[in-house]
Amino acid sequence: MPQIETMSLDEKLAISRRAFELLDAGDREGYSRLIRTAPMPPYLAKVFKEKVGADFLIDAGYNLSEAEAEFGKDWLTT
Repeated sequence: MPQIETMSLDEKLAISRRAFELLDAGDREGYSRLIRTAPMPPYLAKVFKEKVGADFLIDAGYNLSEAEAEFGKDWLTT
């Protein structure tokens, strides 16, 4: 699961803006694909892991780099 190590706030906002442009244009697939490239906030990743499982997060391709940095490399398997 390759992840971008760091992403600035400006980069995250640019991804969000572009993703919502895609959504507004009716491209839900493009929106979904792009929004997952921005790091998921660690608190949200933790809730997703608890509610839907680690496999869902991995299979869906979410960027979990910030959660990994906060919780450790093995957080999905513990």
